[in-house]
Amino acid sequence: MSQYAKQNIGLPPVHSGKVRDIFDAGDGRLLMIASDRISAFDVVMDEPVPDKGRVLTAMSAYWFETLADVLPSHLISTDVADLPHEAQVDGVAGRAMLCRRAEMLPIECIVRGYITGSAWREYREHGTMHGQDLPTGLQESDQLPEPVFTPSTKAESGHDENISYDQAVALVGPDLAEQARSASLELYRRASQAAADRGIIIADTKFEMGLVDGTLVVADEVLTPDSSRFWPADGWVAGTTPPSYDKQPVRDYLSTLDWNKQYPPPPLPADVVAASSDRYISAYEIITGRRFADWPG
Repeated sequence: MSQYAKQNIGLPPVHSGKVRDIFDAGDGRLLMIASDRISAFDVVMDEPVPDKGRVLTAMSAYWFETLADVLPSHLISTDVADLPHEAQVDGVAGRAMLCRRAEMLPIECIVRGYITGSAWREYREHGTMHGQDLPTGLQESDQLPEPVFTPSTKAESGHDENISYDQAVALVGPDLAEQARSASLELYRRASQAAADRGIIIADTKFEMGLVDGTLVVADEVLTPDSSRFWPADGWVAGTTPPSYDKQPVRDYLSTLDWNKQYPPPPLPADVVAASSDRYISAYEIITGRRFADWPG
């Protein structure tokens, strides 16, 4: 399999993030390519995780299609034949998305169905989640009474900041905030039920939304192991941190080291990289019911 190299793309670069490289494809379109880069604690590791970018693209394409009746997406095509000629190079098959350029909302649309991560830390200290009171007596990883929309800001560097719904309204206006909240909750409900049917809990997830010709769309990636916490239902126990289908092997390994979580990152052992790749592929196959070997690339 050819490795993806962004310098081989003959299109104007727009942005290069921790995982994705974005190019101007002309005519109001963007080309988004998911690399195999992996980050932990906001630091990109030196070792790529094989097939990670293809998993993110395959899973996003699956959910964009499955949930299109809830909210349209920015996706035009994942077929290499539909890409501009300058982008039809080795290594892009299976990891490229040709998209409509959207005016992105300045908020992350997060939905939490279970209390974990930063939400659990806040609840443990203050009895709240994003400043909202919650019932007393919840344990880590407990299911919330109902899914909750908990937006955050988008940080150019460092960590996003949790904000209240009223703060989200101040950023995008009441109508758009309500559209984003309603759509996020319905996307989560639909996806959660579909995943539950396959033995997977979606504990929480993050949506990116924007406007295309005035219409709200879901963009970037959707319901992937990078943007969501996927737990095996048979591994969920309240009061614990369930195993997850994501970069957990990397985080677990790094937590054993005396590392200050700053650049440069420590090297990752081959078995940790392989275990992470397996987690991503397993998440795709279990949730979609499709063979990853059938995805291009």
